[in-house]
Order: sequence, then C-alpha cells, then structure tokens
Amino acid sequence: MPLLEKASRPAELAGLPAAAVDHARAALAAVVPEQSRGQRTRSFDVADFPMPTGREEQWQFTPLDRFGAVLRDTPSGTHLAVDSELPQGVTMTTITREQARKLGIPAPQDRAAALAMAHAERVLHLSIPADTVTADTIRVRFVGSLRGSQPERVWSHLVVSAGRHSKAVVVLEHEGTARCSQVVSTLVGDGADLTVVSVQEWDEDTMHAAEHDVVVGRDAHVRHVAVTLGGRIVRVNTNITYAGPGGNAEAVGVYFADAGQHLEHRLFVDHSEPNCRSHVEYKGALQGQSARSVWVGDVLIRASAEGTDTYELNRNLVLTEGARADSVPNLEIETGQIIGAGHASATGRFDDEQLFYLQARGIREDDARRLVVRGFFADIINRIPVAELQGHLIQAVERELGAVTEENPA
Repeated sequence: MPLLEKASRPAELAGLPAAAVDHARAALAAVVPEQSRGQRTRSFDVADFPMPTGREEQWQFTPLDRFGAVLRDTPSGTHLAVDSELPQGVTMTTITREQARKLGIPAPQDRAAALAMAHAERVLHLSIPADTVTADTIRVRFVGSLRGSQPERVWSHLVVSAGRHSKAVVVLEHEGTARCSQVVSTLVGDGADLTVVSVQEWDEDTMHAAEHDVVVGRDAHVRHVAVTLGGRIVRVNTNITYAGPGGNAEAVGVYFADAGQHLEHRLFVDHSEPNCRSHVEYKGALQGQSARSVWVGDVLIRASAEGTDTYELNRNLVLTEGARADSVPNLEIETGQIIGAGHASATGRFDDEQLFYLQARGIREDDARRLVVRGFFADIINRIPVAELQGHLIQAVERELGAVTEENPA
C-alpha cells in the first residue's frame, strides 16, 4: 500500500489534533510523488482533502494566496440563482445528497469539490428520460450576486442524468459575481448521445472552482465543451470515466485570458473499459500583463482498457507581452493492446508573417488580427451544436480582441 494511503487512514493518525493531521497529510503530499494519476484521493469526506499548500502537483499552478476563499470550510454560504429552459419531458428537481449518491455520482477529487458537495443546500437533478430525443436545447443559467459589497460565497451541485438511448444538448451558463465552489456530475446511460456545454462568462471579480465529472455508459457518446472567458480566477477540472465498453468521449474547450486573469483547465480521462475512445482538444489565447492560463491533460489507460484510442491536444496563442501559458499533457499506459495514444502541445506568439500577408492584401491590422484569432478558435466553436451560441461566442472573442492596443503588440 502506498505511503500516502497508509497515512490517510484514521488508525495511523488517531489521537492527533485536527491541525496536526492536516499538516502531516500536506507534508506527505509534498514529499511522496504520485505513482499513478489513478491513485489520487477520491472521497466525499472533506477531511480527506487538507488545505493545499501549493506544493501538490494538482495545485502547483493555482494562485492559492488569492484563491483561498473557495477552499476554506465556511458552511455559511448560499447557492447561485438558477433558471432554466426545459423541453417537454425533461425535468429539474431538488434531491438530497444521499439520493445523488444512489444515482452513482463519482466522489470528489479535490478539496473545492468536496466542500461543494458537503455544503450545497440543495442538489439539482436535471433528468433526461430514457429514449428521449430533444430537438430544443436544454439551458440552465447560474447567476451570482453581491452580498453587501462582496461577492457571495456559494456552493453548487448539479446532477445531469441522460437515460439509455437518449439524445440532448445541455448548455450551462455562468454569470454575475461570486466565490463559487461547484460540482457538475454527468451520468450518461448506455447508447445515449449527450453534449454538455459549460460557459463561464463571470464578472471580472469572480473566483470559480468547478469539478465536472462525466461517466460514459456502454456505447454512449459524450461531448463536453468548456468555454471560459470571464472571471478573475477560474479553475475547471473535467474528469471522464467509463461505465462500460464502447464509450466515446470528446472534451474540447476554448479560453481567453486578459490582464490579471488566471484561467485553469485540468482534464483526467480514466480509461478502464475496453474499446473506448477519447479525444481532447483545447485552445486558448492570452493578452495583457499577467494574463495566465494553465492546461493540464492527464490520460490513464489501465491494463483492462484494451482497444483504447485516445489523443489530446492543446494550443495557446500569446497575443501580447506579459502573458504566460502553461501546458502539460501526460499519458500513462498500462497495456500495449491499444489502437492508439498520443498527445501534443504548443504555445506560440502571433504569427507576424500571417499578419503581414493579410495586410499586404489591403486588410487593416485590427481586422487581420481578428481574422487570425477567429480562425484559431473556429473549429472548436463550430462543434457546439447551437448556432445561436456559436455566434455569441465568436462575438465575445472579438470583444476580447478589442482590448489589444497598438502600443502593446506581441
């Protein structure tokens, strides 16, 4: 048994003060490397996730000095305002934490998610019945607000269940201002086809820690799309697991970081079933002093996952001086009986030759920049099967580009 697992058992730490237990766990996490991404703690108990120090791999890029507000155990928080547009047959109800667990939701994988599950006053359950095919988009809108002069501290837990052979598109919209810890648990039945689009267009002072857990049923197809444009610090962890063979998962995303923003996306695709597929592709752009993006993609192919086909890709476009993008793809393979596995990552500045080519043909510099960046994002935005949302996001990206000044070129 790994040392970390031994030290986390109550018997070894019995009799110690709570602060000493947290300190011991944090110290062990700092000196004992993970043997496998699959060994990371998963638990519904907040006590199993001590306050991070920044030395842990899963927190090393996060600005914890500014992000602590969403990691402290303060059960006095409230919930986000929610409204929805539901096609016929689709329902959204409130269930208990115990009922959510009985549905088969995965256990949290970090402290922020464990806090959200422990303290959310209500669990929202969005249910798409078996064999339901919805032509209209399902929309759920979350809105944060101020309490006095400060953003509210909020907890949020949404369970999305798509029944066997159902087909639907779900759009989750986040706006307003908040200090938010959130979990979205998505359960996809056998043979179902589900697209979930999560759009983060928070106000500039928001801090948002989200864990999106996706369970892919036998022969099911899931597309998870993350779009992050707003917020001061936004961290979205997407974890994909398979409940049967033949599952197909796509995880794609776009993000645009401005001056002072920290946008972090982490993905974990856990291949444990045979003959499953995953494709991950994220693209980001950055501009302005201290703009920061982080992308970490972990793929684990377990010994039982023969016939796996997986690939992950991350591309970052740095538009101005003072911006920084970190990109870390990781691939762990326990069996050679696979179809394919690979990853790629690149971060580069704006292509001056491409810009010159367009300007030489009479296109103004500002318009040329918009064309290049729009083309950079277009292939992912076009995969969102909601035309109205595609247009909205393209306009949002162009508004972001409007902040680039001629005095601060890349």
